[in-house]
Amino acid sequence: MKPEVILVSSIFPPTQEVLEREFSCHRMYEAADRETFLREFGPRVRGVATYGPPGANAALMDALPKLEIISNFGVGVDAIDLTAAKARGVAVTNTPDVLNECVADTGMALVLNLLRKFPQAENHLRSGYWASRGPYAFTRSLGGKTLGVLGLGRIGEAVARRALAFGMTIRYHNRNRKDVPYAYDPDPVALARNADVLIVVTPGGAQTSKLVDSRVLDALGPDGYLVNIARGSVVDEPVLLRYLREKRIAGAGLDVFADEPVVPSGFFALDNAVLLPHVASATVETRTAMGNLQIENLRRHFSGQPLLTPVV
Repeated sequence: MKPEVILVSSIFPPTQEVLEREFSCHRMYEAADRETFLREFGPRVRGVATYGPPGANAALMDALPKLEIISNFGVGVDAIDLTAAKARGVAVTNTPDVLNECVADTGMALVLNLLRKFPQAENHLRSGYWASRGPYAFTRSLGGKTLGVLGLGRIGEAVARRALAFGMTIRYHNRNRKDVPYAYDPDPVALARNADVLIVVTPGGAQTSKLVDSRVLDALGPDGYLVNIARGSVVDEPVLLRYLREKRIAGAGLDVFADEPVVPSGFFALDNAVLLPHVASATVETRTAMGNLQIENLRRHFSGQPLLTPVV
């Protein structure tokens, strides 16, 4: 008999197709009544596959007395109650490393588009302004600028390597100082003060909630730029919107927002913001690799083999 698994959310279609072929899957995200759904399937379910904000909280775990594993599609596990999982002896896995390069590519694309204003320049052309108003305004170069990396993990290091190729200088702040050839700053405010561009690559969760606040943005200053490829929760979003409107920082490049997919409409009118709909890892190759890792963790658990990427 196939192990029974709840799909908390829809997942990358090729991944979900394999999950539903190899396991007995129940789509909770389609349930008209969640309580009825959990009463029917909860007593038998041994695994959870999840993706994105729905995560897995303590209440869900309580409704699944035979739960053994939560396999997450994605590296961030801030939407999963890890304390509750550990207390219940539930394994949690994620999909690190396989998305590093694509996310770093997106980070550098935001830096490039933010300083060079390529989206705005394209709009200038498409609107016919090149002929009627003349060339697009001069922008800023990356070479010679300092990139402050807030969170020098695997993705942060991949961003730093790319920034070096653009002629940028790297500084960083991390919870722990690392053996790297980059200058270290003791806190986010100091890093922002020393950077022309601050890129946020930290995990989400309570520990980093609104880590980039008014103090950090003040330190970044009117000539500084912010890029966020971490979690929307890491930045104080209303404060950022106000600072962009008032030109208290030069601009922001954002792939993530606090209440996705809802984005404050105030951002849409800003010429000093480049906005993406959380697409940093959204390539066929990367999502396939993420899905393969999610599936393999479930396979290994139910066959008694060591997990590839355990979180708890």
